[in-house]
Amino acid sequence: MLRKVGESAWPISEKDAVVSIKDASYPIPFPQGLEFNSPAHGCWNIVHTGMLIPEAHQIYVCADNCMRGVVLTAAEMCEEDRFSFVIVEEQNLLSGNLEDVTIEGTADILRKLKEREEKTGQKMPKAVLLFTVCLHHFLGCDLERIYRELEQRFPEIRFLRFYMDPIMQKHGPTPDQKLRKAMYEPLNPDRNKMDTKQISILGSDFALDLSCDLKELLAIAGYKVRELQDCSTWEEYEELGNAGTFLCCYPSGKYGIETLAERLRRAFLYLPLSFDYEEIRNEEETLWNSLGVEGKQILSEWMEKKITLCEEALNHAKQIIGNAPITIDYTFHPRPLGLARLLLIHGFNVKTVFLDSISPEEKEVFEWLKVNAPKLELRATVHAKMRVLHEAHPSEKTLAIGQKAAWSTGSHYFVNLVQGASLQGFDGIRRTAELMEEAFLNEKDPKTMIVRKGWGCTSCI
Repeated sequence: MLRKVGESAWPISEKDAVVSIKDASYPIPFPQGLEFNSPAHGCWNIVHTGMLIPEAHQIYVCADNCMRGVVLTAAEMCEEDRFSFVIVEEQNLLSGNLEDVTIEGTADILRKLKEREEKTGQKMPKAVLLFTVCLHHFLGCDLERIYRELEQRFPEIRFLRFYMDPIMQKHGPTPDQKLRKAMYEPLNPDRNKMDTKQISILGSDFALDLSCDLKELLAIAGYKVRELQDCSTWEEYEELGNAGTFLCCYPSGKYGIETLAERLRRAFLYLPLSFDYEEIRNEEETLWNSLGVEGKQILSEWMEKKITLCEEALNHAKQIIGNAPITIDYTFHPRPLGLARLLLIHGFNVKTVFLDSISPEEKEVFEWLKVNAPKLELRATVHAKMRVLHEAHPSEKTLAIGQKAAWSTGSHYFVNLVQGASLQGFDGIRRTAELMEEAFLNEKDPKTMIVRKGWGCTSCI
């Protein structure tokens, strides 16, 4: 006889899905196993990120069940014209010809795109993002042969090696890291075109705010900033490689951009997003020194003014939010624990942080919170129990920072932003305080917002 899971033990115990930070282990606070996927879909996936490359076409070669998610993503963001797929069937696995299926399927798509160009004038892609999948690994496919033959048949097109291989998540670079590395592999400019006064900020899905610290400081120093999000043509994309320095702020982008800098023998700076005044100060001093700009006193005074603006914004937000409970989740920013510490220091009532692991970049703040905020609650987001351990409506007005925090608490007062977006430096702290205040004063329905894939992208739903 079928029985509802957990029926005999209702209500479901929070064991293994909820823990006080004083009792939490580093870096994985919760047992790993069967995982739950919440309806919060604002974080970008491989389709969204790949679409940032201008004049590129994505081709996925996989079974139809795996294809469903990426097809729906492309359709929801109204980019079907830049997306194609090759379905792998069981007979292809049994006959051992997956290389041929991949090559001929991709070639057929490109021939049809050429026919479309002749009929409609819509240009052929300058690059193809060819996604191979887990099946290619399982069967030991000769990927070198696949790319070699395609490059010989279509020499005018750059074929980029992309992967949709979730089986590789636990070892080596993650799929997200490999994606952000592959995106910049075509950059190989003439060294004579290197511009020592250009800095390319790469590795994130989002362009930084014009008001962010980095852009303001680089403008003061007379540097030109380029970002992938500003590129509308393949030629503009290639100009990203002319930079004398490559800079990355997003953790998942560090591996790829550092590899790019090493390959092109350029300077590399990793200045991660942070909510810690001292860390931001050190990062901006590092930037200033690397640029060789004179006038450290100018920088020091500039930073003090920025910190004053942060304090004013945080104090004003505290007056509005008061002692209302606050929850934070990791999808809002790569440093959820850092944000929790900042808010606790400024008197906010932070109750819960939703996360599934703790980044090495947050180990120090994790230890600080264990001592200084031992009752802070950590809640998993992918543990199977979270399917039922969420609220339809909070018992009191709660500020949720992040989409998963909003869904888990049922709060209609939430900051709708993902992955740190355009926030950076002291200006990022100021903007976060303003976003919190705005969210607390303006009710909105999370059910109609967080289900949309790819925060900031076009959505047809």
